[in-house]
Amino acid sequence: MLSSLLAWFSAPAQWSASTGIPARLLQHLGYTALAVLVAAVIAVPLGAWIGHTGRGRLLVVGVANGLRALPELGVLVLFVLLIGLGLTPVVLALMLLAVPPLLAGTYAGVSGVDPAAVDAARGMGMTERQILLQVELPNALPLMVAGLRTAVLQVVATATIAAFVSLGGLGRYIVDGQAQRDFTQMAAGAVLVALLAIVLEVLLQGLQKAVTPGRRARSPRKPAPRTDTVTAGG
Repeated sequence: MLSSLLAWFSAPAQWSASTGIPARLLQHLGYTALAVLVAAVIAVPLGAWIGHTGRGRLLVVGVANGLRALPELGVLVLFVLLIGLGLTPVVLALMLLAVPPLLAGTYAGVSGVDPAAVDAARGMGMTERQILLQVELPNALPLMVAGLRTAVLQVVATATIAAFVSLGGLGRYIVDGQAQRDFTQMAAGAVLVALLAIVLEVLLQGLQKAVTPGRRARSPRKPAPRTDTVTAGG
């Protein structure tokens, strides 16, 4: 299998035309980015509002956690039956997968901000909107990026379902390989999805470290120049 995989990846046909690896990779990233973007538009404002006010926490967070149990392929089939073939049902199905971690990360980050900092901001005369945008969200950024990491990894691994409704992406290698009983192509598709997930994980992990307070290395301070005091002898 290893030699077959190496031969498959080294074939020039796999790196050109609209069915080559670069094209499939861009399609896969496009589905992932669009689904995560739509989920963020919904989850981030909602999570920030819940974390800031504390209202509707049990209901909304409970519903979001319930979305994790939905079978994505079944949801995709349902959306296809309701909407038809195309990109929309795929994005909606993947969006439901991305909402819970984004919502949880934003809510946990905002609600976990030091109450003393919030009280100090109110004492300075800041409005609730200013407190949310200038105090709570900047401090919540590490947990928000952690939620983004989880959402992206889950979506990029599940975006292979787009191939089941005649779309592109890396899932095409898995679906087409299964139809043709080409197990080398199926394995290559799985390897590509795994490698893409690893690369995105490393990049987002670096982003999370960059926005986490205290992670940046501080340059050592140079000692102050020594000055000798000259005292006059008596």
